[in-house]
Formats: sequence, structure tokens, C-alpha cells
Amino acid sequence: MPFSSPQPDTVAEREQALLAPYAMHSALSSGRKHPEPAHPYRGPFQRDRDRIVHSTAYRRLSGKTQVFTREMGDFHRTRLTHTHEVASVSRTIGRALRLNEDLIEALALMHDLGHPPFGHAGEDVLHECTKDHGGFSHNRQALRIVEIIEQRYPEFPGLNLSYEVLAGQQSRAVKRGAPERPLLEVQVVDAADSIAYDTHDVDDALQLGLLTQAELAAEVPLWRQATDRVLARYQGLDDGELRRAILHELLDWQIGDMLAAASRRLEAGNIDCLAAVHAAPLIVVFDPELAELKTELERFLYDRVYRNPLVVASRRIAQDQLRAMFQGYLRRPNLMPDSFQKRAEEYGLPRSVCDYLAGMTDRFCQQEFQRLFAA
Repeated sequence: MPFSSPQPDTVAEREQALLAPYAMHSALSSGRKHPEPAHPYRGPFQRDRDRIVHSTAYRRLSGKTQVFTREMGDFHRTRLTHTHEVASVSRTIGRALRLNEDLIEALALMHDLGHPPFGHAGEDVLHECTKDHGGFSHNRQALRIVEIIEQRYPEFPGLNLSYEVLAGQQSRAVKRGAPERPLLEVQVVDAADSIAYDTHDVDDALQLGLLTQAELAAEVPLWRQATDRVLARYQGLDDGELRRAILHELLDWQIGDMLAAASRRLEAGNIDCLAAVHAAPLIVVFDPELAELKTELERFLYDRVYRNPLVVASRRIAQDQLRAMFQGYLRRPNLMPDSFQKRAEEYGLPRSVCDYLAGMTDRFCQQEFQRLFAA
């Protein structure tokens, strides 16, 4: 059968049949800063997702640290694999709540787009270096990337994403003081991010030998309770099988709790439209009991993993290199590509240097340090 383009309202009709009334429907989108005609067979949020996936910044996430640098091994998560895991968890939750999965996926794939090399260690240094010029936040940087830095189209700067995707990322940059609650699709991505990093940072730490399952069972109630659930169903598992089963249990437990809690809040609040979502307290949040267990796990990870001497030593080396590179490019901006030199005329040299460094992968950053600035 020859291909024929769907009618322009096909996306709207499909969403009307599948999505809940409190979901963000494509037909209600506020559009884009630079107006574009509707696509014949893709909705606006699908186009957003595709633009993010095809961006340079997205590809670079494969070479950026999540928690552990590549010197510690090559099994653990990168910023890109973490992003994929957040998108997977987000879509699972979104489908169960009958939300807009295209919007959710676009938000998830964008959420860490602004991370610099070396993860939060790099973010801290860039914030320190630009404290007199507005500071640095990876959440705000993601917006700079998709609105200014990416040059993919002749008609406009950036990716010209929908206002809904931009507003969702903005809500991550401004956690407090927002005039209204974000869309449920935005809330889902925030929750999925928490689920993914709490679970997978433990997995990576175990694989790298920074933790043992015995330590976790003794000191982390969430892990201990998940272990008890697994052992109630299975006997005779070896250490690897037990670890994987516990990690699966942690994911299922957190997602299940999230869905049950959100469903109760939707019903109790009589949430039946977007206006009700914006006016209500946050809906996609954990029940207090599980939230406290997650907080205890995060405290443990901070003390025993993120502050582990091996991790701290690797972090310190990376930070010293970034500081030297920031000052070096300030002194010799001609070492940067022409596009960043030109951008400095509009945004100032410190911000342009920050943009250039933030876009680097770990490996390219180390190579450029050795090539240009190593004593």
C-alpha cells in the first residue's frame, strides 16, 4: 500500500483517545518562539524529541561523567546512559498515568543536556569561575544550548523547541518560587531522575567495589527491605543474581509507589484539566515513608560513595584542570573556535569561555588541557 500522509488532526485525535484530560495535549501547545508550519505526520513534542536526539550536545553526553570518571572503569553510567534510563522510567510512569509520552521523552532526553565534563565536579568549578558573571547551573545551561548555542537550522538559533519543553526545563532551574506547579509530564521526569540515580549509583558503586551488599544491608533500610522482598521470593541466588534482583526490586518498588501515590492525589484533588494540575500541590511525588527511605539512601551515598577518597581524588584533578583552562582561555581567547570568540562579543568573554568548556566531553577536556595548558 503506498504511503499517504495522515490528516493534520491525526495526532490530536490519537491523543484525545489515549491521553487523560489532565495530560498536556499537543493541540494545546503554545507553539514555538519562531513559528513553524505543522509537520504532516509528527506532533510538536515528537519533533522536539527528534531535535534533541540529533543535537551535538546530546551526542556529547556519551563522553561525560555521571558520577565516576572513565579512569575508574568503563562499565559505569555516563551522562547519556543515565539519560536513557531516566527516559525509560519516565515513559513507564507516563503511560500508566495516560500522560503525553512524546513530551515526557523530550523532557527526559533534555534534562541533563547542560552538564559540563566531569559531572557535578565540573559544574562546581564553572559556577565558581563565573560567580561574578551570573554563575553556572547545568539546568540553565541546557536552556542556553537549545536556545542559543546549537546551530542546526538556517532560520533560527538553537533548536526552536516548543514552549512546553522550555518551560519544563526552566522549572528545573527554578525549583522554588515558581508561580504555578509544572505539568505532570515535567513532574514525572523529575521523579524518574530520582529513581534512576538512586538505584543506578548504587549499582555502579557495587560494580566498582566501593560498596558491598553486606554494608548496604547493614546501613541502608531501603536496600535491606528490598533484599528481604527478594529473598522471600527466591532462594539460592549467588551474589550477582541477588544484586540484580535487588536492583530490579528497587526500581519496581519506587515506580509502583509513585504511581499509587499519584493516582490517589489525582482522584482526591479531582484533577481533570491542566488548570487543576497547575493549581494543585505536586502530584507525582513519593509517599512520605518511601521518601524518607530514599533520603537515608542518598545520605549514605554522599558519605560513602560521592566522598570516597578515590572519587574525591579524581574529582580534584578534574577541577584543577578546569580552573586552569578557564583562566587560560580568558588570557588567550584566540585558542577557542571562532564561533565562541564571536559569541563573546554579545555575551561577554567569561560566559563564552564557560559555554565552550561546558560543551566539552571529559576526554576532549583532558586532551586540550594537555595540549594547551599543561606545564
